[in-house]
This record gives sequence, structure tokens and C-alpha cells, in this order.
Amino acid sequence: MLVLLSNAFKNEEKIPELYTCKGKEISPPLIWKNTPKDTKSFALIMDDLDTPIGILNHWILYNIPPEKNQLLEDIPHEIILADNSIQGRNSMRRTGYMGPCPPRGKHHYVFKLYALDTVLDINPKMNKRKLLKLIEGHVLEQSQIIGVYSKN
Repeated sequence: MLVLLSNAFKNEEKIPELYTCKGKEISPPLIWKNTPKDTKSFALIMDDLDTPIGILNHWILYNIPPEKNQLLEDIPHEIILADNSIQGRNSMRRTGYMGPCPPRGKHHYVFKLYALDTVLDINPKMNKRKLLKLIEGHVLEQSQIIGVYSKN
């Protein structure tokens, strides 16, 4: 079974300030294990579940090569990365990672990793809705880790 972890925070624990708007707002390191046999690529979605307007998407990354088992911290804000992974647009229509920055209260940030049996077409304007539609029927397994953060 696919397992997603981070050596920066444990599931349901606080995301360190370094990865938030109060720190350097760089992406945290993520590690996964038990890749399904027929995986052709991975996709990652990060969402804030606790905003007053509903779920806010913070990060989309897809076509992560199947041989990878981690994302190092501080992924650049480029559309096409050195390993040919592609970053889509978050809810603020920006490419790349957007760190936690809740206006008030404790928010839950879900990092969801999907093992896919396909490689997706490159779309620089890919958003969460489009990505979820494209991966329908192609998800071999998925895993998630939840980090929590509040500014106070």
C-alpha cells in the first residue's frame, strides 16, 4: 500500500514555520514508499480544508516520474521541473507551492499523492478540477499526510 510521509512533520502534526508564509514559504520534503507495480507517474495535490470559502488548493504537481520516491524541500516555482514533473496552478492561479497562511484558527493541509497508470498531457494551466478529471480511472493507489498550522 502506498504510504506518504514527511521528515519535516508527522501526520496530523504542525507544519514547521519554514514552510509557511511566516517562514520562507518553501515546499516541505515528502517521501513515499510501496509504489504500485504499474505506476507510470505520480500526481500530488495539497489543499487547505478549513477556509471560510471552502477548500483552497495550495499546490498541484503531476507527471512525477515513477522511479521517484521523494520530493526534496524547496521545489522551484517553474511549470516544468528538471525531472519533467509539471506544476499546475493553485487556487490563486499561481504556479507552484503556496505555503500555509491561515487568517485565523488552526487549518488542516492535506497532501494527497496519487499513483497513476498513465502520464498526462502537459497543460500549463492545469488546475485541481482539471487534474482530478484527467486522473479518473487511472488511480492505482493514493495516500495522504495532513499537516496543521495556525499563525498564533
